[in-house]
Amino acid sequence: MPGRRGAVTRAGDGTVRVAGPSAGPTFTRAVLDVTGAVLTWPVLGPTGLPAAEIHDVGQAQQWLWAVYGERTAAAVDAVASGAPAAELTPSERPTALAESAARLALGHWAARWWPTSYLDGIPALEPDVLGLELAALTHECQQLLDESGELEGADLLEEHLAALGPLIRWRQSAAPPRQLDRVLRLIDDAADNAGLDGEALRHLRSALEQDHRPAATPLDLADLFVGRQEFALAAGALRTASGRVMARGSGTNDWCRYPPGFVDAAEEAVSWTAYARGADRRIEVEVVADIAAPAGGVHLAAEVHVDGSPPHRVPLARLDDVWTGRADLDIPGSTTPSIEVGILLPGFDPGPGADDRAAREAVRALARHRLGVAAAPHDREAAHPDPFLAEIAAAAAVEEDF
Repeated sequence: MPGRRGAVTRAGDGTVRVAGPSAGPTFTRAVLDVTGAVLTWPVLGPTGLPAAEIHDVGQAQQWLWAVYGERTAAAVDAVASGAPAAELTPSERPTALAESAARLALGHWAARWWPTSYLDGIPALEPDVLGLELAALTHECQQLLDESGELEGADLLEEHLAALGPLIRWRQSAAPPRQLDRVLRLIDDAADNAGLDGEALRHLRSALEQDHRPAATPLDLADLFVGRQEFALAAGALRTASGRVMARGSGTNDWCRYPPGFVDAAEEAVSWTAYARGADRRIEVEVVADIAAPAGGVHLAAEVHVDGSPPHRVPLARLDDVWTGRADLDIPGSTTPSIEVGILLPGFDPGPGADDRAAREAVRALARHRLGVAAAPHDREAAHPDPFLAEIAAAAAVEEDF
């Protein structure tokens, strides 16, 4: 079957674009900043070669041929010099560098957008495990990166060294993941290139120099990675208002309006109740917190619209596993109000977007599918790409934690 045709075009500001698979909302795009360009893959559906926005064609030539092939690299150079837009038929199979770059971009997507949810049964990914694999992939993709990108890889390695010991023990277990040895060797090489040293890295080098002798018994991953927190829902226990319930409902959980790790990703994580007490009207908002949500110092807010009115901000504070807040509302006593509630982090919020519920559900389905693949070691030979190490660890802990 012929490859999908793509276009190389030049925008008015001089940016050269290489068309790729279309992507939807921000949280369905895997993005990678590379030398002279930004590459984008869709997270949902087949990926193939990425779309590219190239702002420095000269710098990008160091990797363009290795990702797209020589014809596309030549077309980008020609279009940047004023030639007409070019139509190309990309290679059917991505190059090794393109595959590694797609995996690195997907890993960064998982670090930002993985839909962790107690309510939906989607476990968190251990950040240190994911961070070390991202450091390894960054080193593998160094041909794509400038000095700042390479420094980011070194920073990832230093930040997530806490998982190195557990990963070494996992490698010595009866059934380590097939990519684990390669990840550890890339980490060792990346640390050497960056001039990093320390007890954990010396332990890694010693382990890699020894013959691999698998343990006789399987390893309990739930015990190996103990960073997860228990989650006991208290939602609903904090209401103190008395009076007649006028209305209640679920709010909008727009993932783009707050940073990762603040809120359970479930659609029904936001709930509200409007009360009447004499002539007074009050709304109470509760939001199920993510297990990593900050306990103090940072406050979310609820944005409340009543009958299409301008938004009213309700500050939310975290208590146990919920964000909660309440405020008085101006609601006529004889009406049943139409209330819409969304949540955001002031100063971070880019503003309300389109109703992306279907896309959010598709991301949840993707996460469940990837966890299912990660939990089925006998089926992994057919899985492409391999699950991340953090996904394998999370899948192994699902039954215990959820």
